[in-house]
Amino acid sequence: AGEDTEKRELLHTVDGNGSVTAMTVFFPLDTARLRLQVDEKRKSKTTHMVLLEIIKEEGILAPYRGWFPVISSLCCSNFVYFYTFNSLKAVWVKGQRSTTGKDLVVGFVAGVVNVLLTTPLWVVNTRLKLQGAKFRNEDIVPTNYKGIIDAFHQIIRDEGISALWNGTFPSLLLVFNPAIQFMFYEGLKRQLLKKRMKLSSLDVFIIGAVAKAIATTLTYPMQTVQSILRFGRHRLNPENRTLGSLRNILYLLHQRVRRFGILGLYKGLEAKLLQTVLTAALMFLVYEKLTAATFTVMGLKRAHTH
Repeated sequence: AGEDTEKRELLHTVDGNGSVTAMTVFFPLDTARLRLQVDEKRKSKTTHMVLLEIIKEEGILAPYRGWFPVISSLCCSNFVYFYTFNSLKAVWVKGQRSTTGKDLVVGFVAGVVNVLLTTPLWVVNTRLKLQGAKFRNEDIVPTNYKGIIDAFHQIIRDEGISALWNGTFPSLLLVFNPAIQFMFYEGLKRQLLKKRMKLSSLDVFIIGAVAKAIATTLTYPMQTVQSILRFGRHRLNPENRTLGSLRNILYLLHQRVRRFGILGLYKGLEAKLLQTVLTAALMFLVYEKLTAATFTVMGLKRAHTH
């Protein structure tokens, strides 16, 4: 049990630090996804074509535009999530063994707290990331923020403080994403265990990546709506735009389907899935190396103490 806990702690560490590294390495993929989601007039080409277009029109560094605000938000998000998760778990579990069910519930609550506290950061970084982009869609109102603080100031001044929580509702729905992923993960694991006695770490990685890809695909339309609402620069449905209520989400989904068919909801999915699977692969490699190193060290410690 001790070794399991140590492994889980290690996974959390890898998760926190790994997500920042992975976001940096695969940031251009995130840029391509966001452009395709927000700019509806942009043709849905393959990811590398979209990136080449962006570089040609806006310069070599354009795919990394908005990197600092995104990484800052990611660090804050990770901190809020893990702090809330561990605090709640400590209170609820009180030294007993935690169950997967409890972990999922605690994860869900931590996710909700995270959304409510960090949405303003994501609204700001979405806009900074898209600032200066050459949009195909003429309905988009350009921004001119000087930086993170100025963006906050201008949004509150021009759109009211509630605009900082644009897209909160789809974000709350997306908190279910890990639960969906876990459900598929457990199902796939059961199927595989029928065929073999024990799973290798590569098996676990593949099942994990597949489960994550399925969960991402199922919830992707919600992620598209979340991006559009966070960006909030479309001249659309002005009387009821800010809070991203259910009515608004349905309106946006309906608009997309009406104009572009069902596939319109999945623009940018290729970039997102590439990012998801490559991130999982990177995390896996880091985790494997760290596990090997950590357990070698622990083995040495144990050898010395006995």
